[in-house]
Amino acid sequence: MSEGGPAGGSWYDVVVAGGGPAGAAATAALVRAGRSVLLADAGHRTPRAGQALPGAARRMLNELGLPTPDAAGGHQRCLANLSAWNSDTLACVDTILDPYGHGWHLDRPLYDRQLRAATVAAGARTLDDTRVTEALREPGDAWTLRLRSAMGARWVRCAWLVEATGRAGAIARRHGGHYRTTDRLIGVEVRVPAADSALAASLVEAAPDGWWYAAPAANGHGVLTYFTDADLAPADLHRPLRYRALLARHHHVTAAVQEVAEWAPPRRVAAHSIHLTSPYGDGWIAAGDAAIAFDPLSSQGILTALYTGLAAGRAVDRHIRGERDALPGYAANLARIRAAYRRHHRDAYRREQRWISRPFWHRRR
Repeated sequence: MSEGGPAGGSWYDVVVAGGGPAGAAATAALVRAGRSVLLADAGHRTPRAGQALPGAARRMLNELGLPTPDAAGGHQRCLANLSAWNSDTLACVDTILDPYGHGWHLDRPLYDRQLRAATVAAGARTLDDTRVTEALREPGDAWTLRLRSAMGARWVRCAWLVEATGRAGAIARRHGGHYRTTDRLIGVEVRVPAADSALAASLVEAAPDGWWYAAPAANGHGVLTYFTDADLAPADLHRPLRYRALLARHHHVTAAVQEVAEWAPPRRVAAHSIHLTSPYGDGWIAAGDAAIAFDPLSSQGILTALYTGLAAGRAVDRHIRGERDALPGYAANLARIRAAYRRHHRDAYRREQRWISRPFWHRRR
């Protein structure tokens, strides 16, 4: 099935490539500004580690007309954050002390679908399992895009393109975007039965060559992830027996998971810090991990994706209205976010003093 051709196709003010939190937030912001928007979601993403959203997201979601995880349903409340950092003793921070209230452990694929459904209800058009395979810049400030799905190809045209496809940033790279990576962090993740299906806390435990993260997931399971640098990860860490042997050295995360006879093979997920040197170009703007992505220790990934999606959508609308400072202002805002992140990132890693001579910790000093 095809629609139009390179010289034709449906017209939209903006096409958003990527249907995660950043893409949904950008779409919601643009629809609320009165723009016609098509959201194309390729799907089949590898879920990132640490699928949590802090309570601070409430105000932003309300501003965009997007559902909170409580309202959407299907997610668990995060009532506390536990950590063994620079100590063998487990410390607890209860979210009752957070002025924004509790956060959530997300069923991430479910929440992405719920966000996209909310953008459709607001007036956007959404195409699931659809990838932008070609993006041709026309004379006269327009794009011709080739969209590919299982149903075939179609062509659409638009004035602006929002790149929200994640760390790969394929569209931005093809149109002048340059990425800078600042570390080699990876996650090695496995889904296991949780020791307590009612557990409502996340857990971080430092280790000699990295750190562990455990959190509840759907259906009584937990997500367990070991973070280290790519060159420090044992070559056979993808093997369940090797992974379990490394886990057994750390009693807090070991206690968080239920012992079972067999585990699924652990899988590697991207966790490095990366950013675009400029988050916009000729007719395009990047949001979410396609613009800036952080070490998961910050626990700000999904919140940052929502914020940058909101800010990118508003910047495009303001630019179309003729505000010349809209795009430079967006870039300056992201630069401030990255500067604050770098300060907090350095301070957090410096607080762990037990293994400062080990390569993982020494690099972060």
